[in-house]
Formats: sequence, structure tokens, C-alpha cells
Amino acid sequence: MASQWHATVVDAGDPKRLARWWAEVLGYRIRYEDPSITSIAGEHGPGLSFVPVVHSKGAKNRLHIDLAPDDRDAEIERLVDMGARHVEVGKHDASWIVLADPEGNEFCVLTAAT
Repeated sequence: MASQWHATVVDAGDPKRLARWWAEVLGYRIRYEDPSITSIAGEHGPGLSFVPVVHSKGAKNRLHIDLAPDDRDAEIERLVDMGARHVEVGKHDASWIVLADPEGNEFCVLTAAT
């Protein structure tokens, strides 16, 4: 018997705010919310759940999200306008761009949807 992937959990200083940010990025909706968790999901596939933590992020994420937009440059501009920031990772010839969400969680924006 195999397990089913339900969600990826993200530690957050302000889970409700960060969940709403990612919901806007992904076109997801808030599916569940209480003081201990805010969950977002789309029509298909796993969602993201955001839980409160008191400590701030201290190092590079060991797990991150890859986004595959149709137009990478336009999507990067949209995300930066929403509050994402560029992250320097030393890979200048990579086909992806690394950004961080408003709480510093890195994610990649790939060249094109695959």
C-alpha cells in the first residue's frame, strides 16, 4: 500500500499572510484555516499548509517549490511586484531563477512549463 501526497507544510511567522501570498501566486484557494494552520489548494494535486513558528528561517531551504510558467520573465516580474525578491545562489548560467517569498523561503522559476 502506498501513501498519497496530501500537502507540503511550510513554517511561517505569519501563516495566514504567507498562505494568501502563495494562493495568489498559484491560483489556489484557502481550503482550511484555524489558529494552528492555514491550508491552500487548487483543483488537483497536493496543497500547501502553513503553520506558525516563533523562530525565523536560518539557512537555505532543504525543500523548495519549482514554478513552471509559460513566460518566465513576466512571471518573475509579477512575483517581484507581489513581494518576492531575487536570491543570489552563484549559478549564473542556470535555466532557472531563484526567488524568495516574503518570509525568505526560496523557490525557483523555471524557463518554461514542462
